Amino acid sequence: MLFETQDESEFRAYIRHTRESNPQIDWSAVRIDNFCGHLEHANTHRLSLFVPHPRPDPSQNQTKR
Repeated sequence: MLFETQDESEFRAYIRHTRESNPQIDWSAVRIDNFCGHLEHANTHRLSLFVPHPRPDPSQNQTKR
């Protein structure tokens, strides 16, 4: 997770600032979630970066006997 807030304007400002200041982020791997709190809780806005599991290195795949 990169950032989480319940303030939508703060969330949008964070995204805008991050896009301008960190061009190294692969935005095709970014996930934006908006969790609806209904009437009981405030809505939550979350920015996450997908990080895939690394592929195993076949040269290190040794079976113990």
